[in-house]
Amino acid sequence: MTRLQSFKRKKTIDNAIDVAFCAPQLLLYTLFTLLPFVIAIPMVLTDYANFLDQNVKFIGLANFISIFKSPVIEQLMPALGKTAAFTLVNYSTLFIFSLPLALIMFEMNARIKKAYFTVIFLPLMLSGVGLGMLISMLFSMDTGSINLLLTKLGLISKPLDIRDSSITALVLPLLSGWRYAGYNMALFLSGLLAIPKETIDAGRVDGVNYWQRVRHIYLPQIVPNIMIATVLCLLGSFGIFDECIGLGALQGNPNAQYLSVLIYRMGFSSAGGGGSAAAGTLSQGVAISLAVYTPLLFLTFFLNKLQKKMQY
Repeated sequence: MTRLQSFKRKKTIDNAIDVAFCAPQLLLYTLFTLLPFVIAIPMVLTDYANFLDQNVKFIGLANFISIFKSPVIEQLMPALGKTAAFTLVNYSTLFIFSLPLALIMFEMNARIKKAYFTVIFLPLMLSGVGLGMLISMLFSMDTGSINLLLTKLGLISKPLDIRDSSITALVLPLLSGWRYAGYNMALFLSGLLAIPKETIDAGRVDGVNYWQRVRHIYLPQIVPNIMIATVLCLLGSFGIFDECIGLGALQGNPNAQYLSVLIYRMGFSSAGGGGSAAAGTLSQGVAISLAVYTPLLFLTFFLNKLQKKMQY
């Protein structure tokens, strides 16, 4: 066997290993993301009310018109507004929680890095619904530990109501930011670890202090990682669902009814489930999804091109 044939054979084996490694995830992504999306596209052109509807008619683009009319628009705009506000606060947690944790991890002694990383990453293993229910219990008006502690310390005069709009708007993104802090920390840390050691040493020799290193060395070279975290945060924020359910979005807490919850209610509550009145039809929910998430898709492409221009 010639050297060229040996190289081609090795390349073929490596490609097969790569495909085998990616196949399970690709299969799951195809079955539960791409396939439902393809099925939903023709559904938006019908009057499909719910999954039990047997009398379906073709209505063209009428669903896209109806979502901007009463009664859907009265529910769509508040849900969209709450989701947009959540996205802004949730995005700020990338730089409040994740980036500082990554910088600490980067400068930390190697002996305690594994334990530190494990502790920070643990919240990601928890259920979003469970976390939402836990926060509801901690902020319970009568027996909530946080309310009792804050009252005992004299920091509040009356218990905080987790179902209050301002409390939910603040606690929910902080909860989400805390849960995904470890994941985003890993994204930032991978960029920091890719910075050549010679570049950092040259900065130290030139006498730059720590904050100057962060501003002029670290941040410019992790721009691609920041953009990836931005895209994931943007898409994840508009898809926030589990934590909302834990906070009672389907049990009478209107301040936890974000866009994803509204779309869920359109598809399932109208079929007799979900614990609340129907918000519209399933086909209208699909229309809202396409109307909202299609611009987000183009925004991700724009951010991807932007990061290539900004890359150090």
